[in-house]
Amino acid sequence: MSKRLIALLAAVAAIGMIAAGCGGGGSDASSETSATIGKAEFLKKGNAICAKGNEEIDEAFESFAKKNNLSEKKAPSGAELKDFSEETLVPTAHRQLKEIQALGLPKGAEQEAKAVFAAVEEALGELEADPSVLTKEGQDPFAKANKLSRELGLTKCGEE
Repeated sequence: MSKRLIALLAAVAAIGMIAAGCGGGGSDASSETSATIGKAEFLKKGNAICAKGNEEIDEAFESFAKKNNLSEKKAPSGAELKDFSEETLVPTAHRQLKEIQALGLPKGAEQEAKAVFAAVEEALGELEADPSVLTKEGQDPFAKANKLSRELGLTKCGEE
C-alpha cells in the first residue's frame, strides 16, 4: 500500500474523529451543542471516541486495500475511492462527530470546539462532493480541522 494512501487515510481518520459531531445532513453543529462539560473530561472522552474511530477506519481501509489489491504500485480507482469514502469514511466520521458533540462543549473552550466542528463539517462536505480530493497532491480537506483539533487538545482526532 502506498505511503501516500496510508497518509491520506490517517489524515482522513483524524479529521473524521474530530468531525465526530457532524450530524449527517447539513445541520449547524454549533447550534446543536449547548451543554457544557469539563474540558479535561471532554478531551478524555473525545480522544477515546477518535481513537476508536481511527481504528475502525484503519481496519476498513486495510480490508478495502486487500480486496482491491492496492499497493504502492496500484492506487485505488476513482470509483473505488468514492465507494470507500461513501460506505466507510464519511459515515464513520459523521458518527464520531455526533458522538463528540453529544458530550457537550468543553467549559472555557466552547468557541474553539465549535470552530473544530465547523471545520470538520466543511471538510466532510468537500469529501462528499469529491472523494478524489484525498488523492490530490497538496490538498487535504482536513488540514484545518486537524490543526484546530490538536490546538484544542483532541490529539487523537487531529493526528496525521
